[in-house]
Amino acid sequence: MSERTYAASIPNPETEAFWTAAAQGKFLIKRCRECKEAHYFPRALCPFCQGDTDWEEGSGEGVIYTYTVTRRSPTGPFSLGYVTLKEGPTIYTNFVDCDFDRLAIGARVKVVFKPTEGGPPLPLFTLA
Repeated sequence: MSERTYAASIPNPETEAFWTAAAQGKFLIKRCRECKEAHYFPRALCPFCQGDTDWEEGSGEGVIYTYTVTRRSPTGPFSLGYVTLKEGPTIYTNFVDCDFDRLAIGARVKVVFKPTEGGPPLPLFTLA
């Protein structure tokens, strides 16, 4: 079976730094200047208090909050789920490059960047 392909995201002025960093293998998140909460997906205003935000490099590490494995698909098995990042936010993602039978709630994961169809690489997660 060939490598799964992913649709490219289209950077905009608000997300350009995120995608540029992804191309360099860095996972960025935003942190609010006012309430200090970290959030993902990066956006200019804090979703908690509407304060201004700053970019920071995330660890790219987290734990599985929940997941599902789809084994019957025209493109082959795949797994989706939520990861709670070390910095706090919980994000929706794909799990790749791992034995899906080893996925478990609470398992440690780390970010990996996968190529897309003509765009910046996509941050996904694998078992740590």
